[in-house]
Amino acid sequence: MATDELTYNPIDCGTYSEYEVAILHRQRIRMTWQDEAGNEQTDVVLPQDLKTEDRREYLIATGSEGSSLRIRLDLIRKAATASV
Repeated sequence: MATDELTYNPIDCGTYSEYEVAILHRQRIRMTWQDEAGNEQTDVVLPQDLKTEDRREYLIATGSEGSSLRIRLDLIRKAATASV
């Protein structure tokens, strides 16, 4: 099922704050999430920004290969600070 078909479930404010801190400190995060096509993805990402569009929140990040990522916050399954 594509993510556009899923109802958005807001994330915990504490988790949102952790993403904000990672952005401020340019801290990489090892993350597993469901992409727009419904596939599970895992990568070490560098968070750049948080955006709200159509009442959904997204993490804008750069992937380990330099790709631009737009990850819906409620589809993130695991996230932990990555050691570099």
